[in-house]
Amino acid sequence: MTPLDFFTDYTLRNIVLGSALLGLVAGTLGSFSVLRRQSLIGDTVAHAALPGICAAFLLTGTRDTLGLLVGGGLSGLAASLLALAILRYSRLKEDAALGVTFSAFFGVGIALLTAIQQGGNAAQAGLEGFLFGQAAGLTAGDMTRFAVLGALALGTVALAHKELKVALFDPAFAAVQGWPVGGLTALSTALTVLAVMLGLQTVGVVLMATMLIAPAVAARQWTRSLGAMLTLAGVFGALSGGLGAGLSLAVGQGLPTGAVTVLTATALALLSLLLAPGRGLIAGLLHGRRVRARLLGELRREGP
Repeated sequence: MTPLDFFTDYTLRNIVLGSALLGLVAGTLGSFSVLRRQSLIGDTVAHAALPGICAAFLLTGTRDTLGLLVGGGLSGLAASLLALAILRYSRLKEDAALGVTFSAFFGVGIALLTAIQQGGNAAQAGLEGFLFGQAAGLTAGDMTRFAVLGALALGTVALAHKELKVALFDPAFAAVQGWPVGGLTALSTALTVLAVMLGLQTVGVVLMATMLIAPAVAARQWTRSLGAMLTLAGVFGALSGGLGAGLSLAVGQGLPTGAVTVLTATALALLSLLLAPGRGLIAGLLHGRRVRARLLGELRREGP
């Protein structure tokens, strides 16, 4: 693969741009889940999308991408709202509520997928690709839909930035202001569902959670500002998607695009955890060493 191939090869261009667009949207929207300490909500939505995809196929009998993604999105939204309701009205802790919800939905999805595969419908061929992604199947039509959904999600974040920020960091103040805190939480969850819809075809339901979490974790190490974090997370996500897709195509040998993209995002997160100034592990070690040296110097000057 050469740089010129990007401009001349239809499939290559769709894979790289689609993966970069996924990373941009997923990284930006995943920041809210990370800051709310509900990173598992992305995993819940992604795994819960599988029964919706299968149900959409059973209803339509075709593998129309838009219909399958809508079905997956509705199923993921239902699972996330159910998990939030369990958290609100029961004594279960967050990890238990989210874990039970996504496991139950994913189990139903696997059962439906198995039934479809054994049903003899030729149109189901390739449906299992939504488990781990099938970036090579991206078309120009998919790119257009991704761009529209991504613009809708990011535009909503830009318009409701102040309300989402206050509801995130100070829900009590938001409630006093008369803002619907529950509605704003549901809105951020719905935006996560949109991001998952973008990633189902590229990285699949199993790996999608990383694309929501890793760029946001990386961005969090470099800034304390929400606006800067959203921007950095989007940049890191787009870089992970584009670079990961490019690497998988350049190396070849059957490397799956989704897996390489996720590994790239994870590598960026690990590098940020190590190297970020102020919050990185290396910076923390150096700061601790300077503090100890200063204390030892003061003790020596004071003498016995």
